[in-house]
Amino acid sequence: MVEPLESKPRTIALLIDGDNAQPSLISDIMAEAGKYGSLTVRRIYGDWTTSNMQGWKDTLNASAIQPIQQFRYTIGKNATDSAMIIDAMDILHSKLVDGFCLVSSDSDYTRLATRIRESGVFVMGIGKRITPKAFVNACNVFIYTENLDVKEPAPRGKKSSKKAAAKDEKKKFDPVPLLKGAYDMAIQEDGWANLATMGFYLRQLDPSFDPRTYGHKQLSQLLKSQGRLFEMRFQETPGSTDIFVRIKE
Repeated sequence: MVEPLESKPRTIALLIDGDNAQPSLISDIMAEAGKYGSLTVRRIYGDWTTSNMQGWKDTLNASAIQPIQQFRYTIGKNATDSAMIIDAMDILHSKLVDGFCLVSSDSDYTRLATRIRESGVFVMGIGKRITPKAFVNACNVFIYTENLDVKEPAPRGKKSSKKAAAKDEKKKFDPVPLLKGAYDMAIQEDGWANLATMGFYLRQLDPSFDPRTYGHKQLSQLLKSQGRLFEMRFQETPGSTDIFVRIKE
């Protein structure tokens, strides 16, 4: 569920930890971050003299992302973190943007995300599902890359092992506790809760909430799949349709 953009489009600094991100997902990452604002600052950090950064070179020019060189002065130490954090604080204090998108699965960015939020500035994170919960919860929104890495269906008669594994992983997650919690926070006096309001509270309860984690593109589809527990009502309004949700008695 994406929060509605304000009348004045939000501007976002996209900062990528090149050591903790996948080049193959850069288009998906930019599209996801772009849902929350205009990506006016685009930078990726890493030691470009090392072989593990080679995969990024073909994608940077096409994506208009500026590579920032950071040498590793000590073996085993990640200097990328420090360079990205310093740049982020400079951008924050210069008030160049209204929000940040930090692309990494590294817990070292937890304090940075917290500091940005303390300044009243929007911050989202994008990383793998192994990302420590502390970093996830420090963001307003956190998107798991596993929800972006969706491949085309396998040819008839063949089943993609990767897609099958992803489907099995989804079975481990139960959305009901979160959905009930958001419903309780959004419920109105008539017993119905507005779907958009539920979406807002779901992000408050868990910044990483995403219907795609449970196999659905939209929150309304996820709730529809929980028909044994929830019922839905549609109300036509000028130019749109409002959706309301209620727990079945």
